[in-house]
Amino acid sequence: MAESGAPVTMSDVARSAGVSTATVSRVVNGRYGVSARTIAQVRSAIEQLGYESSLVAASLRRSRTNVLGLVTHSFHSYTAEVLKGVMDALSQSGFDLIIYANSDLYGTFSEGWERRHLARLAGTLTDGSIVVTPSGEVRSGTPVVAVDPAKDSTAPSVTADNLAGATAVVEHLLGLGHRRIAFIAGRAGLASAQAREDGYRKALADAGTPVDPALIARGDFTPESAAPLARALLDTADRPTAIFAANDDMALSTARVARDMGLDVPGDLSVAGFDNIPDSALAEPGLTTVDQSMYLLGKEAAHMLKALVRGDEDGPRQVVLPTRLVVRGSTAAPRIS
Repeated sequence: MAESGAPVTMSDVARSAGVSTATVSRVVNGRYGVSARTIAQVRSAIEQLGYESSLVAASLRRSRTNVLGLVTHSFHSYTAEVLKGVMDALSQSGFDLIIYANSDLYGTFSEGWERRHLARLAGTLTDGSIVVTPSGEVRSGTPVVAVDPAKDSTAPSVTADNLAGATAVVEHLLGLGHRRIAFIAGRAGLASAQAREDGYRKALADAGTPVDPALIARGDFTPESAAPLARALLDTADRPTAIFAANDDMALSTARVARDMGLDVPGDLSVAGFDNIPDSALAEPGLTTVDQSMYLLGKEAAHMLKALVRGDEDGPRQVVLPTRLVVRGSTAAPRIS
């Protein structure tokens, strides 16, 4: 066992798991030749001891690398727009960018994927990192900025005013005359997902419309999660006249399901989303959504990270950017039956 306060080494992990350091190395680096049982033993020891590896030995680092990292679980429309902002902010700044995406080595959305990624990058490859939609608190030996942080995160972060945006879009639906408004929530654990649900509830409460728990479904921000939820909401005698999905990917999936069920959008069902990804404007009809300027989220996060790396810490550590309702053809007044 490592001495109290001393960094945990690969040898410590090997002793705890009852294997050789070479075996630990193979597990950490995802190499072949290790049984499933041994892999489980080593991973358990890694979690218990809090071991963090890096791609290059820490002793090799003597000065700043002038490289920043962008860490994400996966790439989709949201991440791509954030990346554009990061790249523009780093243009001619003297910093290069390395992008590190999650693999399936530890399982999809496995706990601690951010910590593992940061441990591999911090100090040896990068001077600091931006982590996009982390599911937990982010900590590292180098500066870290979270884009769309986890609930109760205290890390430096950039996010949108999700509460105001969600409130605005539900108020829009209420103003059109909708009262049975369903909500497909986002991934649990994200502050943005909770704030968007809070906005949904707030707008209904302010209008004196009771929240019907049967009209709230829980997705994970992926279109695949939204499709069966939308179908279940619409396959009822007293179906909703509008559905607000917590992001555009889920909203576009909801509209496809509605059309597959023979419903007209927006004649039979109004659909609204959140993000304003490029596909939302290209859809037919165009998707009513909330613009949270993902590009500016990335740009602001990069500016914040540069300041932290350079030691300029006078600016705010939590930045909330405004949102804007974008009304398109996917929402209309409900038909009178």
